[in-house]
Amino acid sequence: MRLATLNLLNGMSLKDRSVRPERLAEAVTALRADVVGLQEVDRFQPRSHGADLTAQVADAMGTPHWRFVPALIGTPGGTWRAAVDDDAKSTQAAYGIGLVSRWPVLRWHVTRLPASPVRSPVMIPGTKQLIWLQDEPRLGLAAVVESPAGPITIATTHLSFVPLWNGKQLRTLTSDLAGLPGPRVLLGDLNMPPPFPRVLSGWRVLAKAPTYPAWEPRIQLDHVLGSGALPPVTAVESPELAISDHRALLVELAC
Repeated sequence: MRLATLNLLNGMSLKDRSVRPERLAEAVTALRADVVGLQEVDRFQPRSHGADLTAQVADAMGTPHWRFVPALIGTPGGTWRAAVDDDAKSTQAAYGIGLVSRWPVLRWHVTRLPASPVRSPVMIPGTKQLIWLQDEPRLGLAAVVESPAGPITIATTHLSFVPLWNGKQLRTLTSDLAGLPGPRVLLGDLNMPPPFPRVLSGWRVLAKAPTYPAWEPRIQLDHVLGSGALPPVTAVESPELAISDHRALLVELAC
């Protein structure tokens, strides 16, 4: 069982700052994952050529079991509004998270997490420039999948970059996931380093590896957490891929 989390950076390669479908397919194929949690995902955005990136990942994995959920409608960093449940099938430009599974999905579940009310300084990727950004609404997306080890809940999220607020979001999300069938795994860019994910959630750490920045990782922002009677971890990988400013984080569990 190979479970991966990947911040897509809307499919962009920092080598030439372009978005190309073949690079996304190459990155996904290299993971050889059974389930992938995706963050910073575009759907119908001009900057990613109007593509549905979650659908492209599913095509690369050869599976019909996938879902994209928008966190916002409009342009990240530009004009946008918080997404609502009715926006799930909207044809407007959207941005959010996705989950793709090779295994059948028995049930989907969405947890919406409000944005922080305060601005926070953020480093522009690939530069030393700090800018003050307004936070965006966040969410968690969970799937109860029929895995080789039986039903398991696998979720993904992309939490706020605002300290303390992301901790509140993590506690809200893991509390909500506790109501779904166990065991449970959370894949995501939590925007916080160890040991905070374990301390705040009470879930076990399934992978330890620096993931950011991709070209010279010094800090772990991407995490895989577990709760309940999961199979033992047999391998952890943190590969640099053809896209993104994050490395993927992958956990292999014994079947």
